[in-house]
Amino acid sequence: MKAKVLVVEDSTQQRAHLVGLLGSRGYSVIEATGGFDALRVIKAERPDVVILDVVLDDLDGYSVCRWLRLTDTTRDMAIIMLTVKGQVRERVEGLHVGADDYLPKPYDDDELEARIYAAMRNRADRQDLRKRNAELEGMLTKTEHLAMTDVVTNLVNRRRFSDVLRREWAAAKRYGYPVSCALIDVDYFKQVNDRYGHGAGDETLRRVADLVRGNIREVDLAARLGGDEFALLLPHTPLDKSKVVLERIRERLHAERKAWGPPGEISLSVGTASTEDDAIRTPDDLIEAADRALYDAKRAGKDRVATARPFEAAAS
Repeated sequence: MKAKVLVVEDSTQQRAHLVGLLGSRGYSVIEATGGFDALRVIKAERPDVVILDVVLDDLDGYSVCRWLRLTDTTRDMAIIMLTVKGQVRERVEGLHVGADDYLPKPYDDDELEARIYAAMRNRADRQDLRKRNAELEGMLTKTEHLAMTDVVTNLVNRRRFSDVLRREWAAAKRYGYPVSCALIDVDYFKQVNDRYGHGAGDETLRRVADLVRGNIREVDLAARLGGDEFALLLPHTPLDKSKVVLERIRERLHAERKAWGPPGEISLSVGTASTEDDAIRTPDDLIEAADRALYDAKRAGKDRVATARPFEAAAS
């Protein structure tokens, strides 16, 4: 059996001729007497090809064609519009609303079948193009994800963190809410690598990443900046609240690390800063303030959270 064809024609005589002709040539033929009837039949039968008269008693062929092209389940349907011979305006309008082809009345039976074949090829080409576009979009999405994701921890990388920080900074300045930024360093990470190997080091980084990710909100952002350094962006969070979050993460590590096995002899040093400090005037200043606080935590003996001191920009 060839394609399923819907004939939409309000003339009983012309509709009967088309149905008989196409049926004799091996097509599965269904019919509709008008525009609204066509929409009902299309929804129920899902034909491959619609032969659609422009002039119908209720809903004209242009409106039916527009509806089919706007609906996901029917937009690839092959459509051939029937027009009165010599009415160029009707033919142009039919192509504008999405018809694959038009055929003037009266038409040659063999030409009609040739137009059906051509419309079916167009339909197959559209479906193939849509499939290829979907595959390409999937590849681009995957590539974009890889470009902004750290492969070891599956957190965002430095580049992505920097982009989000700048967008969040602009929003915070516009709407007047605080943003905190924290830098986290894994204490004794070098010893893990030296004693147990880089595989154990990577597993430690993954566990720290999972720990951080599991103790922040959806609106927060965690990133691996490189090596054993992580970053956190905490929107709508003042400095004192950020310290509470970070202390919880640090203490959670203490509670869990014994269950990790031998590579668990680590702790976290953390520095956090906030846009509440008026001397912090750029995203880079915020990162620098957090980095200075991290240095203070390291110098004070590690395994602690330090908040940023009043910021002073470096001399140019």
